[in-house]
Amino acid sequence: MSDFHVDEVQQQEARLIPENPGQKEPRRALKTRANAATFLLALSLASTSLGQDPNILAPPRAGFSFPQKQTLTYSVDWRVFPAGTAVVHFETTGDTERIIASANTSGAINLLFHVADNFQSDFDRAKGCTYDFDKQTVEGRRQFNSTLHVNYANSKAILDEKNMVNGQAKHVETPVRGCETDLLTGVFYPGSQDLTVGHSFVVPVADAQRTVMVTMKVEGREEIKTTLGTFKTIRVQPTADAGVVKNRGDIWIWYTDDDRHLPVQMRARLFWGTITFRLTGNENK
Repeated sequence: MSDFHVDEVQQQEARLIPENPGQKEPRRALKTRANAATFLLALSLASTSLGQDPNILAPPRAGFSFPQKQTLTYSVDWRVFPAGTAVVHFETTGDTERIIASANTSGAINLLFHVADNFQSDFDRAKGCTYDFDKQTVEGRRQFNSTLHVNYANSKAILDEKNMVNGQAKHVETPVRGCETDLLTGVFYPGSQDLTVGHSFVVPVADAQRTVMVTMKVEGREEIKTTLGTFKTIRVQPTADAGVVKNRGDIWIWYTDDDRHLPVQMRARLFWGTITFRLTGNENK
């Protein structure tokens, strides 16, 4: 999974909005793609027990089960402005869990920089190992389709990517040493783990042409208010030495402090502004 060329978007959007009306000096506008794609990527997390081999993804805790059918809806804000909506759907087929996510800009933000991204991840419900991760992205003038398949039998990850604007295609194969999660599933996978305040966890994440070791710090407990009510949560922060998490500012996820560990809020504090995802819908369908 790539970093979605955030620098390119920053340059494009810097030309969109002047610092003040009537002046020619540009300022950086909302990097809308981070609302949709980058956040879903940057929050690629999972947790393992302390002392565990960091190259091995921990399986779900005993008694935990991913939802057979569930749909989560998040509002997305940039600073104080509504920016879009993200919808995440879970469904079960045999031993495989599928997560389907979409992220779309809306309102004035959509006029400035249109985003319509779709993601799909298939992984092993019992082990957490990702099998496939697909994405179709429409972000301003950029349009890319890609598939990432992890072949554990042959110890390799296979990436196929196509630029839908100019037709250029890319095929890359990289080695994998063991079970990995992906950049979408990694947002929700910590819910299958024991989150103990004060501990740090490391997990291998398949990130396009490499494996990135992401550390998740379980920082503390906090109450979070959304339109669905007030939730007691556990706040976690991901960090990494490479990939989309590195040098992207500070990122947090608030999981419900119960057996579900449902992410009710996600936030990225970046140098061009703060993006917040808030849970606004939770349906068993």
